[in-house]
Amino acid sequence: MLRLLWLSLLVICLDQGSKLAVMSTFREYEVLTVWPVFNLTLVYNTGAAFSFLSDAGGWQRWFFVTVAGVIATAMVVWLARLDRSERLAGLGLALVIGGATGNLIDRLWLGKVVDFLQWHWHDWYWPAFNLADSAITLGVALLLLDGLFGKSSVRE
Repeated sequence: MLRLLWLSLLVICLDQGSKLAVMSTFREYEVLTVWPVFNLTLVYNTGAAFSFLSDAGGWQRWFFVTVAGVIATAMVVWLARLDRSERLAGLGLALVIGGATGNLIDRLWLGKVVDFLQWHWHDWYWPAFNLADSAITLGVALLLLDGLFGKSSVRE
């Protein structure tokens, strides 16, 4: 199933390309309203999801680099061991690998993750995120669906 790594590479390219475009177009915290409930903006996150550990003093950069590297490596091994019939799990893994690697590149290159997609409703704002985060979320959802309903969940 390593042939699905093309999807990981596609996620990485789209993620990094979109981040470069936003960084070259926006100043930090600049907002462009796209729809009444959706903005493009440029923010940087030194932490993890929802800015977890963002104010930890700097050590978190290398912690998250290590975690992302270990997870991506473990998932590549998992992907390599999948049977051809486990396509849903393979797609989920490929998306998570691509997303984790996209954010890993940010941490190595910038020391922080570039976020730019922002949903909101009136004065309630969902934390900004990026295409890598979206790929990770979709990948985890596919893995959960496979675990609940896929052929791999009924194997002995």
